Amino acid sequence: MQNKERGGGWLQPGWALAGFVALGLAVGAVDGVVTAASVGRWYTTLRHPPGTPPDAVFGPVWTILYVVMGAAAWRVWRVAGWRAVRLWFWQMAVNAAWSPVFFGWHAPRSALVVLAALCVLVAATARRFASADRVAGGLMLPYLAWCLYALYLNAGIVWLN
Repeated sequence: MQNKERGGGWLQPGWALAGFVALGLAVGAVDGVVTAASVGRWYTTLRHPPGTPPDAVFGPVWTILYVVMGAAAWRVWRVAGWRAVRLWFWQMAVNAAWSPVFFGWHAPRSALVVLAALCVLVAATARRFASADRVAGGLMLPYLAWCLYALYLNAGIVWLN
């Protein structure tokens, strides 16, 4: 008998995996459109901290992270249901907000606050996921590391500009 919280018979695991991954990729695609409008103009005028990668690195890294994050959420959903992935949805919402704040509004200071909140939410999500499924918790760690790196980059831009 399937757990009704996971959708009973109407939501098959394969479709759920595709949905979690698609949601992440959709967030990335929308953020990519916002980012592309500023990266060639405003962003290039900013001074960047040491260790800033070439612009071409960000798209592939985020794509991989969104797929891995989706897989992590799916694993937890399968063993613990929808309530267990609640934090994942919150961190996705905050993740989606960063690019419009930084690139759309040209507001690195405000984006730094968003990014700090994101790091806290991602850490909490990784911890929650690890309690339900160790692999899922581990899958969130590269994302947490990247968010912390992004926090450094964002803070550097605030400091240098």
